[in-house]
Amino acid sequence: MVKSENKFDVIVIGAGPAGLAEGYALNSAGKKVAIVENYQWGGTCPNRGCDPKKMLLSGVQARDHIAQLKNKGFSDVPFVNWSEIEAFKETYTSKIPGGSRNGAVSAGITAIDGEPHFIAENQIEVNNETFQADNFVIATGQRPSQLNIPGKEYLLTSTDFMNLKKMPKKITFIGAGYIAFELATIASSTGAQVHIVHHNDRPLKEFDKSYVDELVKQLENRGVKFHFNIDTTSIVKSNDGFTLNAEGFKLESDLIVGATGRIPNTDKLDLEKSGIKYTNKGIQVNDHLQTTNTRVYAIGDVLDKKEPKLTPIAGFEARYVASVLNKDNSDKIIYPAIPTLVYGSPELAKVGINTIDAKDNDEYKVVDQDLTKWFTYYRTNEPIAKAKVVFDKNNQIVGATIMSNEADEVINYLTIAINKKMKHDEIVNTIFAYPTPASDLQYLL
Repeated sequence: MVKSENKFDVIVIGAGPAGLAEGYALNSAGKKVAIVENYQWGGTCPNRGCDPKKMLLSGVQARDHIAQLKNKGFSDVPFVNWSEIEAFKETYTSKIPGGSRNGAVSAGITAIDGEPHFIAENQIEVNNETFQADNFVIATGQRPSQLNIPGKEYLLTSTDFMNLKKMPKKITFIGAGYIAFELATIASSTGAQVHIVHHNDRPLKEFDKSYVDELVKQLENRGVKFHFNIDTTSIVKSNDGFTLNAEGFKLESDLIVGATGRIPNTDKLDLEKSGIKYTNKGIQVNDHLQTTNTRVYAIGDVLDKKEPKLTPIAGFEARYVASVLNKDNSDKIIYPAIPTLVYGSPELAKVGINTIDAKDNDEYKVVDQDLTKWFTYYRTNEPIAKAKVVFDKNNQIVGATIMSNEADEVINYLTIAINKKMKHDEIVNTIFAYPTPASDLQYLL
């Protein structure tokens, strides 16, 4: 028999950005809601992901601005003081778990701490106590994957990197995805010797290869050393640090970070007991984000989906499921154009139709522009600024890839233009502050 206080309209599993957004939306509609969290309230993004990473990158950006203006107003280019900026990051992250939990409780949501797992289609168990709900929403996210090689226990994760109290003199990243590029950029700005080891010669496969090659070149100019087509076979600990071993290759480092992707947090949920199907890529859902158990929905990074696994998409999905459970919406979910971004130096961003797909398709026209001498970038002496914009047969923008220090800002403008199907005349006749990246849009489109 389940205690009455343990019965809810909806139980949300996971208290990250997706789960909290879900809980608040359902609670506001008058539903009795509980949120279960087994680790850190607030989830990956604010605790150990995009938010603290962006704070550490603020030091990179400040240093880059000075470096670009060396002998043009500045003489010396200081390295980022790691211990100081890491401590600054902690002033933010240290408040997240308590603030996230207390905010939910203050709103009237029941907070449950512990490891949840299903015991029936409509019941879970947490800390040997049974909880029941009419509906469940799974929002357990992902965690770093780990290479299955001898010495894997010596590999640090991205979380470990961001919590380092001292930056080593030499650090190696295994993998060449978003995380490796971003963390390598941060480490190099502190003066560390940085290496990236990758199993093939094509990093960041989702992006235009010519722009990725340029990004690699820019990081090499910062001192980052790339080692492609290296398949790591083991990690060995010594008195002086760690040795990465591969066939015909060895690399010694003070620390080695595994940045070889992320895996969904499904393994401890006992999903089979609730009739929920999943793969090694995540939980399977229909076009209403319903699992194979119609009582249960899933959102965010735990999903097996083609859309990027990003925080704003998780929030978008949370709002959608809330609208379904609140009976405000019966339509299938439709995703807008979604921007994705690598916070390197420069930044690399894309949205909409990929330039790779558009290049050999007669339905599209791709315009490639070098923006380096445009005033927006010339005034700060940026080393590189480029844009590829994809147009359809109606000359409507449908995709773009941007590389510059302002790529995050520009890609958001282009995302709005794509989703709102804005015509060139609408851009030209919009008065933006000048001179800014926004005022450049009329020349891009």
